[in-house]
Amino acid sequence: MGIEQYIILILAAIIGFYMAWNIGANDVANAMGTCVGSGSLTLKRAIIIAGTFEFLGAVFVGAHVTSTIKGGIIPPESFSDNPYILMWGMFAALLASGIFLQLATYYGLPVSTTHSIIGAVTGFGIVSVGFYNINWDTIGMIALSWVVSPVAGAIVAFIMFFTIKRKILFSSNPMKQIKKTAPFLIFLIFFILIHSLLYKGLKNLNLNLDFNNASLLAAGIGMIAAGICFLLVKKMHLKQNEDPIDFVERVFGNLLIITGCYITFAHGANDVANAIGPLAAIYSIVMNKAIVTQSVSVPIWILILGGAGIVVGLATWGYRVMETMGKKITELTPTRGFSATFGAATTVLICSKMGMPVSTTHVIVGSIIGVALARGVAALNVNIIKDIFASWIFTIPFTAILTMIIYKVIEYTII
Repeated sequence: MGIEQYIILILAAIIGFYMAWNIGANDVANAMGTCVGSGSLTLKRAIIIAGTFEFLGAVFVGAHVTSTIKGGIIPPESFSDNPYILMWGMFAALLASGIFLQLATYYGLPVSTTHSIIGAVTGFGIVSVGFYNINWDTIGMIALSWVVSPVAGAIVAFIMFFTIKRKILFSSNPMKQIKKTAPFLIFLIFFILIHSLLYKGLKNLNLNLDFNNASLLAAGIGMIAAGICFLLVKKMHLKQNEDPIDFVERVFGNLLIITGCYITFAHGANDVANAIGPLAAIYSIVMNKAIVTQSVSVPIWILILGGAGIVVGLATWGYRVMETMGKKITELTPTRGFSATFGAATTVLICSKMGMPVSTTHVIVGSIIGVALARGVAALNVNIIKDIFASWIFTIPFTAILTMIIYKVIEYTII
């Protein structure tokens, strides 16, 4: 590999890290905002926990959704005659997405990193190969997931919180009910998480299992976790002058931390593709001597780079959007936060396994709205929701236009 190729890869890695940094600063706040907003975790602890699980999800499961971003929107064969056009287009897309996300984070707006990169790649495709060479069917399917995923998250979260209210909070003996229910909830959390990991999840470790074997193992681990939970909850007692409802919230605070770990892992698995997808396309072109391929094995260093960038972004600027997600949409308690994160994590992981690059922002906002609606429309801050929705609509056209401008500058100066 020549000097020029090394320079290109180093530059691509820097821009990819910049994009990952902005993903961590904006999108990861969605995952832990409920934990901080409900008082279950301090900001410092939330950053440490989220950073750890984001990194693990990005490295061990992240490769699964990379191909949709990299090759699904613009057919790679469109650049067979000049692959370096695709390479510089991915540069432009990463840079434009990163700039937009940084601006949004500065103003505390929780926008979709998935939207930003898809809008950027689409903008590049329009100016490079033309409107009709874009794979609009793929974008249509992705757009469908943007509608389905927040609705699904809202439904799951609504059902979960409605059940918690009816069966526990409004029962005659909330303390007795939570001790009976907590082990089942732990089983459910661990079953879904472990099953998602084992069933064609850990590709990098070659531990793929079929559906039935993954189900059996996940059920076994879930039962062990439920048994441990049963023993721990059994020993828990009311603190001095503690209300039974406060005891319930304390138990759910612990469950919320587990679901927070769950959703940050899912986020790392799903959204790292927004940074490493274009980077993987650049790497493929450089390493294959300018031969455009449909798919490429993503090296571990790219996954680590993406995971590290997300963690650094979370630690430095994550607090800005976290406040919006954790406090401004609706008032959160541990029971409400648990319901929201459970609904969001379940939706994100299922979509990740389907190879759909869904927006974690959309899913978690939908889940929080679902929890608020379970309490009544008055519990929802409609003005904040309007602002968030407006920022979502603005994302794609902004990144598309900015990418077009950046690419044209590159075209006139480098290509």
